[in-house]
Amino acid sequence: MEEILVLAEHRGGELRPVTLELIARARELGDHVTVLLVGAHALAEALRPVADTLLLAEPPEQAFEAELWLDALHAAHAARSPALTLLAHSAEGMDLAPLHAEALGLPLVTDCTALSLEGGALRAVRQVYGGKVVEDLLLRAAPHVVATLRPGGKAEPTPGAGDVVALPVPNPRARRRRLLRHVEAELADLDIADAEFLVSVGRGVGKPERIEAIQAFADAIGATLSCSRPVADKGWLPKSRQVGTSGRTVRPRVYLALGISGAYQHVAGMRQADTIIAVNTDPDAPIFDVAHYGIVEDLFRVLPVLQARLTAT
Repeated sequence: MEEILVLAEHRGGELRPVTLELIARARELGDHVTVLLVGAHALAEALRPVADTLLLAEPPEQAFEAELWLDALHAAHAARSPALTLLAHSAEGMDLAPLHAEALGLPLVTDCTALSLEGGALRAVRQVYGGKVVEDLLLRAAPHVVATLRPGGKAEPTPGAGDVVALPVPNPRARRRRLLRHVEAELADLDIADAEFLVSVGRGVGKPERIEAIQAFADAIGATLSCSRPVADKGWLPKSRQVGTSGRTVRPRVYLALGISGAYQHVAGMRQADTIIAVNTDPDAPIFDVAHYGIVEDLFRVLPVLQARLTAT
């Protein structure tokens, strides 16, 4: 692909991590990465080193305003004619991408977990039916495509040419809706999506009194404790620790699943981990279908052995 346009996301005057992930993915697909920054122009210095062209849209609004940002997207498309416009599959991206594609008559593919090129056409991988089915789509060749990418990767962008260009937005429409304020959901303690090593516990733990032993094990090996939905639903761990389609999507280097059967909703949230290790007494548990290593045994017999091996110096 010749040129890819990436929409930078920011919130509260800070660049959102998904922006750098989008730029890294765009670099893998295209010859020229253009980044559109709408408002928060103070963030330009953080983006300029990783963009070939950085478009600064006027006026320099600070917060997300859907109609203003949509006008900026239209203006960027008219100025650059990108082969692919890439947005995050976030609240902002899901708001803008369909409107942008519909207004300009462009093909649209959303909630992608992977994007690649095949013979000049875009191939997209998506999870549908709550992650139960992986959909592999080869789009028809088109001069322009719009896509949203699900956040959660850890890719780092490589340097770009760093040209900065002011982008006028002609005839911005009268805004019919305005963002009054942004309310962040309260995290109970931490964000498991940032963890490199997750120890995740499921219904197989048996009773809440045993969570303390799992936490001690996780602490001993330098891991973060997470869980499947039944554990969160019972209140044994906070909802913020839940992995899955109704919890958090995680991509740690190591995911240790203890007593987790592997319902598709849970697997959809952790299958992108680099290494998956599963411990379960049921040899037919679905978790073993996605695990790189499996142990069929009572988890409380396995933990002391694992702890001894992982903490040995």
